[in-house]
Amino acid sequence: MRAPIGHFDDATPAPDRLDELTAPVADAVRHWHGGVPADGILYVDTDPQWADTAVFVEHYGRELLEQSANCVVVSGKRGGDTTLAACVVLSTTRVDVNGVVRRHLGARKASFAPMDTATGETGMEYGGITPIGLPAGWPVLVDSAVVDLPYVLVGSGRRRGKLLVPGKALAELPGAVVLEGLGVA
Repeated sequence: MRAPIGHFDDATPAPDRLDELTAPVADAVRHWHGGVPADGILYVDTDPQWADTAVFVEHYGRELLEQSANCVVVSGKRGGDTTLAACVVLSTTRVDVNGVVRRHLGARKASFAPMDTATGETGMEYGGITPIGLPAGWPVLVDSAVVDLPYVLVGSGRRRGKLLVPGKALAELPGAVVLEGLGVA
């Protein structure tokens, strides 16, 4: 199947490529429900040597720069309580951690979670964290610009491979909250 965005050799419905996904991502695809059917989520194989954004878009299509989203794990703290959350923003923006995220989580302090916390809690590889298959109960903060895209390129849970997901499907994820201004230039 031809990918709806980018220049990939092949795009396959994610339910047919569960073996290429980390366990939490495969489980989420296996139990998918929502307005977009699970086979509307596509898996594309990518080479980890081209994982850095500049090299990635040069190899797989420059238009992907505006059609890609990053998923980062943040930690909000208030008193002795810590809340982990995922933030999904366009790759051309950065997460407004100290503004939008901190206020939404009701935290006194918010910061990016350490790499070992992000990978340990998600069961995903660093550089491949995706909003699909995150731990139950986590807030998934999604910038409204991501939701507006017909398809968005996100991680697959591994550094190898990506998922092409209709933007509106990300708004239907468990714990998803769509926020204006989450991603800032």
